[in-house]
Amino acid sequence: MTESISKSEEYGSSPVVSEAAVTSALRSVVDPELGADIVELGMYRGFSFDSDVLVVEVALTTAACPLRSQISRDVTERLGGLPGIGRVQVKTTEMSPEEKRRLMNRARARAAANPTHTHIPDRTRVLAISSGKGGVGKSSVTVNLAAGLAARGLTVGLLDADIAGFSVPRMLGMQGELAARRSESDGKILIQPLTKAVGTGELRVVSMGFLSPEDESVMWRGLMLNRAVQHFLEEVDWGDLDYLLVDMPPGTGDIQMGLARMLPRAEMVIVTTPALAAQKVAARAADMARKGYLRVAGVVENMSGFVCSHGDLYELFGSGGGERLAAEIGSHLLARIPIEPAVSAGGDSGKPAALLAGTASDAFEVLVEAVLALEPVTEMSSCSARILDTVRNALAAKA
Repeated sequence: MTESISKSEEYGSSPVVSEAAVTSALRSVVDPELGADIVELGMYRGFSFDSDVLVVEVALTTAACPLRSQISRDVTERLGGLPGIGRVQVKTTEMSPEEKRRLMNRARARAAANPTHTHIPDRTRVLAISSGKGGVGKSSVTVNLAAGLAARGLTVGLLDADIAGFSVPRMLGMQGELAARRSESDGKILIQPLTKAVGTGELRVVSMGFLSPEDESVMWRGLMLNRAVQHFLEEVDWGDLDYLLVDMPPGTGDIQMGLARMLPRAEMVIVTTPALAAQKVAARAADMARKGYLRVAGVVENMSGFVCSHGDLYELFGSGGGERLAAEIGSHLLARIPIEPAVSAGGDSGKPAALLAGTASDAFEVLVEAVLALEPVTEMSSCSARILDTVRNALAAKA
């Protein structure tokens, strides 16, 4: 596939241009989705001359790439400005699966090293509550975990990133409209979260549900959904937070990939049910997290069983899914949340079961304790800080 854009109608003899000059010019051609130049990403494959036409080969992730025309125009404009170049022809090819994998690894590593600016404090621990599929109670787990942490006196942000399927406002019994005001710190106009006091703590919540009626559908494509989450991260005055919980949409789509780019320090908590099928689907969410360089903090097994008034346990959705998933992805099981009518009723009435008495409340308490006990994000097993600690300990022992 070839795109040819003329820079001049007059052609002379074949010009002489160096590889260094071409490479330098192409370093200013940036793939807008991946956020890096086409040389760094390995998309530039070389050039040749066909008479006086400079032919440049660019490899794309797919032949039907929607950015093909834009990249071709950018390449032509940059190279057309080189001395003696009359016409530039861009030849596009498609990458092999292995080349695509290497490209995405480079792009993800670059994004992790250059995260998007947000107003989330550096000290805030960010947990993305995710699932491979819908219907496993991910939002319920998110809301009750947030309420349980706030009940401990913590300040907890809750971002409802399930833009098209928002449910957090109803589950917390919160109503109102998001407003914006000028920030005292930098003078920018920022969105103000709605707040809810929980014991001595506080919840700060942002959701599409505060902008759109609950009974109206949000019919947006992936790019718009991802951009909405980006606005909620970049343009919300969260203030000082202990935790930020992100209620993710199900699956492994645009929003999940966008979060990995915008918040590379986020950790993922995977919610599954005991069923084998749910466990296998949830493993995809963990795989996406690792490919996006996000740490998987742990697994929550929801709907783990129902205990009747006589004390008998009924495992309505099977058993062992949480443990199997944790073992499969090399993580650990944070908690098992039983089936209890209070959880559903609390979600409908805006009174989270974590704040009430009952077996579900006890299970959410276990989850809160497990989250509070999570190790720091930074892995120190092979870095210089661990080496320095070892040296200090050795010197102390000798002393």
